[in-house]
Amino acid sequence: MKLLPAVFEERAIRRVYDEKTETWFFSVVDIVQVLTQQPDYQAARNYWKVLKNRLRKEGSESVTKCNRLKLPAADGKSYLTDVATAETLLRLVQSVPSPKALKTSAYAEDSAPEAHRILAGGKRAARSHRTSVGSVSPAPEGRRSSP
Repeated sequence: MKLLPAVFEERAIRRVYDEKTETWFFSVVDIVQVLTQQPDYQAARNYWKVLKNRLRKEGSESVTKCNRLKLPAADGKSYLTDVATAETLLRLVQSVPSPKALKTSAYAEDSAPEAHRILAGGKRAARSHRTSVGSVSPAPEGRRSSP
C-alpha cells in the first residue's frame, strides 16, 4: 500500500492506494474535518465517533464497511485510523449535514479513477494531477498530512 496524501479545500487528506485491489482508502476523519469545517482535528474526530455510533445503531452498512489502517499523524507516529473506499465514503458523506458535501462527493468520485494514472505516471504526473473539482491535488512531496 502506498500513502499518497492529497489536498482538498486547503486541508490534507490522508489516502492510501492498495495496488493489489486497485482501491483508494481515504481517512474518514480527514473528510469529516473538511465537511464540518472543523479547524481542530480532535473536534472532527469526536464528530466522527458520535456519527459512527449513531449510524451503527441505525444499522448502516457504511460503518461496517470502514476499515482501519495505520496512517501517519501530525506527530509523525502511525495510528490506526478509520478509512473508507470512495464508494463507502460517498454514502458516509450523505450522513453529514454540510454545504461541502456535494464538493466532497465529487472529490471522492474523481480521486478513485485517477489513482492508477497517478501511480503509473510517477512523480511528474502526481505533481501535475488536477481534477475538475477545483482545488484537488496531491500534497507536495515531503509534506506530512496533518490530521
